[in-house]
Amino acid sequence: MSGSQGWTLRETLIVTVLGAVFAVLYLGWVQVWLIAQAVFGPVTMDVVMGFWFIASIVAAAIIRKPGVAFAAEVLTAAVQILLGSPAGLLLLVTGAVQGAGAEAVFAATRWRNYSLPVLVAAGVGAAVFSFIYTWIRFDYGALQLGILFAMFILRCLSGALLGGWLGHLIVEALYKTGALAGLAIDHAKRSAIA
Repeated sequence: MSGSQGWTLRETLIVTVLGAVFAVLYLGWVQVWLIAQAVFGPVTMDVVMGFWFIASIVAAAIIRKPGVAFAAEVLTAAVQILLGSPAGLLLLVTGAVQGAGAEAVFAATRWRNYSLPVLVAAGVGAAVFSFIYTWIRFDYGALQLGILFAMFILRCLSGALLGGWLGHLIVEALYKTGALAGLAIDHAKRSAIA
């Protein structure tokens, strides 16, 4: 974690841009989900859900400060609303829940560890928080235990792979461009080499 808890203007702009970019990608991902759901059925949501956690993971891995994962996911939800998402204002709650799940994992490391296993765990954290939220919102208690178990495992795997692992790949690709020079991720990578 960087020595300063506050965000710089550059960090704020990066989180904002990531939120806007991922909002567009999230809306596009809804179409992927709907097509897949028509073919494979309702558990498809749990298979593809992890992609909707990625903004929090990418932003946190780059900025490495408290609150970034949460803020990035809420900002992404807000931009989706502005772009006309049919989910409406309830999307802010969804973003807050997913962001809180990822943020909890980073908080457990005291915002000091952004390794691949931690990013994968953040994806699982977002999956667990979102599963609890959707359980309440959509009355999952009425479902059969076997279906619930499958949905939970699929969502956690999706969070790990589409949220954590894919988030890691995106961050590494962005880092290689040099665009992240001078940010916390850059300082951490340079310190690791020295």
